[in-house]
Order: sequence, then structure tokens, then C-alpha cells
Amino acid sequence: MPINPVIWFEIYAQDLERAKTFYETVLQLQLTPLMSDDTIQMLAFPMEMDQVGAGGALVKMEGVCSGGGGTLIYFHSDDCAVEVGRVAAAGGEVHKEKTSIGQHGYIALARDTEGNMFGIHSMS
Repeated sequence: MPINPVIWFEIYAQDLERAKTFYETVLQLQLTPLMSDDTIQMLAFPMEMDQVGAGGALVKMEGVCSGGGGTLIYFHSDDCAVEVGRVAAAGGEVHKEKTSIGQHGYIALARDTEGNMFGIHSMS
């Protein structure tokens, strides 16, 4: 098994443009169209195929709802308090402010505009 076994993630959205604006605002990045057809639309988070870490996308797919689906992904940050500080203004909800997880750094948890819970991790 590879050192970092997670290679892809999908965050489901009912309103793709609203979710795009939320993540671009909170994480200060740009999502780009990945694919689109009659049943699925995808917007990719920035990724480099030759770098460590998982790629992923916002996805609107027929028959798949957003919200508390039991999967939690964490985005990397230099200081997770910065991104979590942008959540409410972007239309989301902070679930847990920056919290120490001991020698493993810090986490913060939030819900996006589609009801999905996500985490932000930093070492400081």
C-alpha cells in the first residue's frame, strides 16, 4: 500500500456554483472544469499528478446528495485558523474552531454551503 493511500476525493454538491464560490473563498484557490455530461458535472481542485497528496473535485451527480455522508476530508493549511475564519462569510458554518491534536498539529471542522463536513489541518 502506498504511504498516502488516499488518491482522490469527491465532495458532492446540489448547487455547484455556490459550492465552487465557497471553496474558492475559504481556501483561496481556483477550481477548474474537469468533466460534464447529462448526469455529472465536476470541478477539480488544483493538483499536480507528480506530487504527493490527493486530487479531487466538487461533483454534482444525479442521484447523489450532499450532506453528512460519513466521509471527512482534510485540506492542508499553514494555519487552519485562517481558513476557518473565512467559512461563515463564505456561507458555511464552523463546527469546531482550531483545536490542538497534540504532536500531530491542529484541526478545524466546518460545513460547506451544501451541508458537507470537511476539515482543515495545520502543524501550527
